[in-house]
Formats: sequence, C-alpha cells, structure tokens
Amino acid sequence: MSDGKRESSDAGVDRSEGFGERLLGVLLDRAHEMPPSLIAPLIAEEVAAIGGRDVSILLQDYEQLLLVPLSGRRLLVGEPKPMEASHAGDAFLQRRAVEVLQEGGVRMYLPLLDGSDQVGVMVVTLDEVDDDDRRLLRRLAGLVADMIVTKDSYTDLFFKARRRAPMSLAAEIQWSLLPPLSMTVPQVEVAGILEPTYDVAGDSFDYALNEDVLHVAMIDAMGHGLDAATMATVAIGAYRHARRSDTDLAEVYNFMDKAISDQFGPDHFVTAQMMRLDISTGQLQWVNAGHPAPLLIRDHAVADRLESPTTLPVGFGGHQPVVTERTLRRGDRVLCFTDGLIEEHRTGEEQFGEEQLVECTNRVASEHIGVRAVVRMLSHTLKHERGGVTSDDATIFLIEWRGGSSDHLASFG
Repeated sequence: MSDGKRESSDAGVDRSEGFGERLLGVLLDRAHEMPPSLIAPLIAEEVAAIGGRDVSILLQDYEQLLLVPLSGRRLLVGEPKPMEASHAGDAFLQRRAVEVLQEGGVRMYLPLLDGSDQVGVMVVTLDEVDDDDRRLLRRLAGLVADMIVTKDSYTDLFFKARRRAPMSLAAEIQWSLLPPLSMTVPQVEVAGILEPTYDVAGDSFDYALNEDVLHVAMIDAMGHGLDAATMATVAIGAYRHARRSDTDLAEVYNFMDKAISDQFGPDHFVTAQMMRLDISTGQLQWVNAGHPAPLLIRDHAVADRLESPTTLPVGFGGHQPVVTERTLRRGDRVLCFTDGLIEEHRTGEEQFGEEQLVECTNRVASEHIGVRAVVRMLSHTLKHERGGVTSDDATIFLIEWRGGSSDHLASFG
C-alpha cells in the first residue's frame, strides 16, 4: 500500500482510488450522518475541490413555475429563476447540462436527478470545463439530488424553500400522499400535476412500477377541504394495499369501494380511474369509476378518447366493473384528467369543456417536448385559458409508452 492507494490484485483488477472517486466518496461518507442544514456547505466544499465556485442549489416550487434557491452557508442565493426562458429552466425541463460562457469562466447548470425524478438544478462556475469535469459534475449532481431526497424525509428545510405561498392543511395532506411528480425509465415516462397547488383537497394520483407493470390510479374525493383530503387519504391507502396484494383491477375497485363505504358511509364517494400498463407489450387495462375518458395522443395530436363502460364511484357499491383493454403503439401518450379541468366556468358562463381541452392539448403536444414539460405547460395553459380560475381541484396525469428494454442498464460490459 502506498500514497493511500491499494495495489492491483493478482487478477489484474485495479481497485485504486482516483480523484473523482475520492471526491464523490468523501461526500457520500460524510453525508450519512450530516444534518440537513450542513448539506449545502458540504456540497460547496466538494465543488471547490474541483475549482468550482458560486454554487447555487435551485429547487422546483410547488406550482412548477420557478426554480427557487436553497439558502445555506457558502451557497450563492439569488432570485428565483423562471422555468421558461432561463438557463436553469432549460437544464431542468430538458434534463441536460447547460453551459454558458461568461466573463471569467463557464457557468454550468446541471439537472438534479434522483433516480428518474427531477429535483432541481445545481449551478456552479468553473474557469474552464473539459469532458472529465462534465462527467464528474454530472455524477456529483446525481449524488446531491439523492442526498436532498433522503434528507427531505426528516426535515422541513426543502419544503419551505419550495413553498411560495401559504398552504392549506388539506393541501399539506395531499402533497404528503403523492409519489414523485415524474418518473422516467427507458420503456415509459409519467408525470402529474395538481391544481390549485396550495389549496388542493380531494384530488390525488398514485403510481408504481413493479417489474414490467406500471400501476396508475387517479382519484377525486367528493367535497372540499379537510373532509375531502381525509377521504382521498383512505382511497389512496386502500389502492396501495390492494395493488401490493397483486389483485386485478376489478378487485382493486372492490377493495377501495368497501374501504370508503365502511369508513364514511353511503353518502360519500370517490371517483377513480385505475390502470395497468405492461411496459414490455404496451397492453393497457383500465377501470373507470366516474372519471372523464382519458385522451389518446398519437403523433403529437389527440387521436381518440379511451371510452369504456363506467361503474359507480367507489363508496357507492357499484357492480363488478368491466376491465377495458387497448394495445398502445410506441410513442403513444395517454392523458388522464379529473372533471375539475373541464367543468371550470365563471358564473353565468359555459364550462371550459372537453373540446377546448383537446384544442389546448393539440397545441402543446405539437411542440414535440417531453412528458414533464407537456404536463406543466398544459396545466398552465389551461389555467390561463380558464381565466386563471381554479375553483375546483384539477389533476393531469400523462403516460408515454416507449417499449423496448432496459436490460442494457444492468450491463457493465
């Protein structure tokens, strides 16, 4: 052993520690017991080891309009950056590093990706950048994202940074229920968004990818405020319990129906839509319990409505639901939404309606942008078209099926 390096083994495997491994290893070793408040200075210290300076950590706000700076010692804290028309927004929405030449160096904007979810953007300035720097910074950004997500489970630090307005108790409950707002693997990508961000109560969604099956549910609990949030909590909990028991969609519906009925009585209900997508074949199954039919988007335009027999909302004791099937083509997108999106209207005026929804969807989909960007742009476009009014909960959830395989990601050859 010499210079802190381990000699290569007889088999010829080099286990010595290079500079990049040492830097990332130190960060990982120290992060295990690091209090959340010290994450920022630790990141800044490690970035400085590669000649980086003026480090900022930007997190997406809950409305998905801004990237807001995380405060902390040794971090550069500036103004929030808009997701539209900013270098930070480009890095976030396009999931790629953005380099900007400036006086005295290169400003790097790196997406913070935890698994396949987008956390925010790390920004750092270097005098110059080569491919080794790019590779190391990309991996460092991934580790930073993992640290933020891990620490977020037991601190309010990141929540407070992302919140830009007071949030109702019901909305706090709903946000705590949600899975990551987006997920990307080679075969499928999903993204969702809730309105009104700081006052949502009864709407929620959930998903899980188990082996080759993507499970999705979207719900809308009756009423408003805390009562609706409580019902939504029970509905999502029942859905997860049934899903994890490997039951089919009809049984999932029956379990959710009984849970709502037993807990809240016959005068309460939750509309729901449950789906299963085989990501290896594109075979889609769904049960509709009172939701509008999803829209099928093909070749960047709405091609069809996924009509199906409907059953009563969960809690009303509907008949055994009919499971509908459809085989998707590669590149197809399925847009699910709750009725609050199309039933919005000003007093004395017509509802927004599905026809306008299709028109807006076609405009946004024609821009050939990613799933996450489509969802947020569609949500904000629709809100603008409705006059900025969101008097009822409204949810959008988008699925894109790509097919193929992810086996290459497990190969180290």
